[in-house]
Amino acid sequence: MKLLYKLVFFLLLGSPLFAQENLKYQKPSKEILALADYERAPSVTMDTKKEWMLLTYRNTYKNLEDLNQEEMRLGGLRINPITNISSTVTYVSNLKVRRIKDKNETQVIGLPENAKITNLSWSPDEKKIAFTHTTNSGVELWVLDIVSAKATKLTSATLNANMGNPINWYRDGQNLLVKMLVPNRPALIDPKKDLPTGPTTSNSEGKVSQNRTFQDLLKNKTDETNFETLVRSELYKIDLNGKAELFKKADMYAGESFSPDGNYLMISMLQKPFSYIVPLGRFPQKTVVYDKSGNEVKTVNEVPLNEIMPKGFMAVRTGKRNMSWRNDTPATLYYVEALDGGDPANKVDFRDEVFLWNAPFTSAPVSLVKTPQRYEGIIWGNDRIAVVYDNWYDTRNVKTYLINPSNPTETPKMISDRNAQDIYSDPGNFETKKNNYNRHVLALEGDNAYLLGDGFTKDGQFPFIDEFNTKTLKSKRLYQSAFKNKKEDIVSIEDFKKGLVLVQIQSPTEFPNYYFRDIKSKDKITPITTFKNPFESIKNVHKEVLKYKRKDGVELSGTLYLPANYDRKTKTEKLPLLIWAYPAEFKDKNSAGQSSQNPNEFTFPNYGSFVYWVTKGYAVLDDASFPIIGEGKTEPNDTFISQLVANGEAAIDAVDKLGYINRKKVAVGGHSYGAFMTANLLSHSNLFACGIARSGAYNRTLTPFGFQNEQRNYWEASNIYNEMSPFMNAEKMKTPLLLVHGEADNNPGTFTLQTERYFQALKGLGAPARMLILPKESHGYAAKENIFHLLWEQDQFLEKYLKN
Repeated sequence: MKLLYKLVFFLLLGSPLFAQENLKYQKPSKEILALADYERAPSVTMDTKKEWMLLTYRNTYKNLEDLNQEEMRLGGLRINPITNISSTVTYVSNLKVRRIKDKNETQVIGLPENAKITNLSWSPDEKKIAFTHTTNSGVELWVLDIVSAKATKLTSATLNANMGNPINWYRDGQNLLVKMLVPNRPALIDPKKDLPTGPTTSNSEGKVSQNRTFQDLLKNKTDETNFETLVRSELYKIDLNGKAELFKKADMYAGESFSPDGNYLMISMLQKPFSYIVPLGRFPQKTVVYDKSGNEVKTVNEVPLNEIMPKGFMAVRTGKRNMSWRNDTPATLYYVEALDGGDPANKVDFRDEVFLWNAPFTSAPVSLVKTPQRYEGIIWGNDRIAVVYDNWYDTRNVKTYLINPSNPTETPKMISDRNAQDIYSDPGNFETKKNNYNRHVLALEGDNAYLLGDGFTKDGQFPFIDEFNTKTLKSKRLYQSAFKNKKEDIVSIEDFKKGLVLVQIQSPTEFPNYYFRDIKSKDKITPITTFKNPFESIKNVHKEVLKYKRKDGVELSGTLYLPANYDRKTKTEKLPLLIWAYPAEFKDKNSAGQSSQNPNEFTFPNYGSFVYWVTKGYAVLDDASFPIIGEGKTEPNDTFISQLVANGEAAIDAVDKLGYINRKKVAVGGHSYGAFMTANLLSHSNLFACGIARSGAYNRTLTPFGFQNEQRNYWEASNIYNEMSPFMNAEKMKTPLLLVHGEADNNPGTFTLQTERYFQALKGLGAPARMLILPKESHGYAAKENIFHLLWEQDQFLEKYLKN
């Protein structure tokens, strides 16, 4: 018996077959380290008048100590229970301000030492910025005066940021509504020490309830208690001198929103019962409107527990949803209700209906518009113009309508009816501007609105500005970028009459910077920022967008990088090739063949790509097209494997045809669904010498109610789930594979167990594989130590199985 116990214990711990090595952190080679260890340029935000600029600075990476903090995973949240803010937040470490017309920035004074800043929020008059600072014991409220460049602390570390940004400005710009910790909050229960009083039970009532594989859910009564303790807050009104007065007593506040005129406040509160199978976004909620003094005006919505949803991406819950304030009126709510019971399988003439409801909500809501497809959004303009969008996922169709909010009986006017994946026909996005309520509304000059487009074409990318007449519904081109060796992005129109436009311009060797462009004098641009290229060591690498075709005629593309010293004329040396990709699903071949890649984009290497290895003598095909197409009633995944292999073969053929590579030395890699792609390519083809798969899911039976864009469940398409699962085909793997995963992956379906179990299968079957589990990391990797070691691991792996 003792021998049996020892054997069971030994098997539970892991046999020598699955033993792990104790490896210290390593750093990559000097070529890669020179690129990886760079100084991050500041991020820029500007006031709407473009008088002031805020520059925010943060470290290039977190460190392992940043990740090694207390953490509770409850209801879809990851919370640091000591500081009462998300454990995954990335902090700003410094602030500077600058008048846009000046050249030099001003350092903000008064900032806390070793600042951890987040939740930056401009005041309505854009003269101040509120933000939070996280100390070792909690979250403080601070405010920055733009003109004096001085920061001031308003509260001690008593804010509750567990549900996100805890601050909202009052319209007067002199007060803030803030979520604060409840005094004498009960101590959290330690699940490791709390002795259960009974088992955890869960019932199925015989109703279909097909949910995706969510992570970090509540599991028991202890979790429920801790969740409620952490999210309960009191609401305080705090002025710019730090004077605080209680606005609302403790509750589980989930969202607060002032009406445009500032006279009403809509507050949503979580309710019980909680759920163990869906995250907090589908817990019951109650929404109440108060006046600005805190007096209740009306309960405007009550949402029940939403564990059961109809099937399909276009399924929605019944009742009022998407409730928000109309931006162009003082205090009008709008919301949407499903006319098809929320079930996309039901055949109806109209899917959704949008309603208006004027404060103080003593009259009944009024129907504004019905949409034939699922409501997608609305841009408010004025009392006679608004733009409404609807869409339908199965057909990828999106429609745009012009409506008259003052006359709901007026038939909506169709502006566009198009395939959302057809980027070459994209008419652009309507420009907005802030109105007298400090809300974004449709930018109108008389009868004209304006469309800003990315400008993708078969010949390249040429962003544009169109003037759209709301009466004739016709567009006139005002400006189109003509750069051949640079990339220009149109950010916003600053002066419609003068033709002044804010743009961002970059090239492969020029870091993206902001400029003012006078579109009436197209060559006149005025620089605003002058950020330098932090990657000088790769400025001379060769870069081009390579276009090629799959065997079935589908057009593909990828960005090809070659070493700076490579002789493209003689092509004497045949390089090893690295392909990095991520599959995308399409409903038609034409859209799948369109390219959004621009060779003039700044070359910005990051840990998530293979671009680093161009410095070590590799050719790199980055962001290679891997479309998976299902036309008509055919689903893309019906032929997933064959299309995947065809994409890989076409990419290798295209680069090989140029004479640059040794096609026997090709590696493929990807992250998340790209990792899933990589494992399948290595299992079902002999195209590659090795592969790198990071944070993937390899057993689709563990995501039985859909994954990625697959809407069928396992029992409806079990053959598809099994054929697509690398785990189910582990015996076919004969190619070296590096498997990487974060220890604390938080992405639905890609839990760390996916990689661990897949590696065990590969090792047990004798496949050449290596597994790397990065401590403390989530789905994306953040700690410098982990990222540098990852680069080292990948470099060692490629040197062993590809280059040599």
